This record gives sequence, C-alpha cells and structure tokens, in this order.
Amino acid sequence: MGIYKAEIANMRKNIGENVGQKIIIKEPAGKRSKPEEREATIEKTYKDYFMVRFDQVNRVGSYNYTDLFMKTVEVSISNGNDYVPLSIPDVADRKNKLHKLSPEQVEGKILGNSEIEDMPVGIA
Repeated sequence: MGIYKAEIANMRKNIGENVGQKIIIKEPAGKRSKPEEREATIEKTYKDYFMVRFDQVNRVGSYNYTDLFMKTVEVSISNGNDYVPLSIPDVADRKNKLHKLSPEQVEGKILGNSEIEDMPVGIA
C-alpha cells in the first residue's frame, strides 16, 4: 500500500496536538450526493482513528488516519484566522521511490537501521 508507520505516527501526533481545535472536513461526493464540507472540533485521538464533534448537528464522527493519506477526506485546521490544509505526504511518490532501489541498496548500502522503521507497513 505504501503508507509508512512513521508517517501515520506523525499524522496521529499532528492531529493529537490540535485536540480542541476547529477543523473543516471535506468528504468527496457519493453516488447520489454532492461533496460535503463541515465544521467540526477534534475531540480525541486513538491509535488508528480520531474523533470529531460536528458543530452544526452536535453529532460525533470518526475518521481513520489512512483516510487522510488516501485522500478519502481532507482536513483543514484553524490557525485562529483561517483554515490551513493539513499537509499529507504523497503516498504514490514514496512507494515509487522504494521500487526504484537496487537490490544492493536494499541489502544495506543505503538502508541503515533507522530507515528500516520507515519502511512500508507489512515489509519491515
């Protein structure tokens, strides 16, 4: 899949640092609906997902961190004046870089012990 454990951990930390902040969540259009953009507040973060409370309907929702990487949802966080899009590394670029390594590079010439933790989920 190409999503790295370290990137998910960084995303979890970034969202965790913004608990209580206002965000805008953009969800893509479904088969019979148009795209939705709703204002919410980050309530809690967990290992695999985070919870938000939607302001207008007083309802709770949850989203996976992988939803952000796969661009299933987009999140913009309030900085006080505006909403700034949450920066997300492009999964396809990282995946393509891994496949361009030669076998010698993979065996240890480039990948040191610290980089093994950054390998995609399921490979390390």
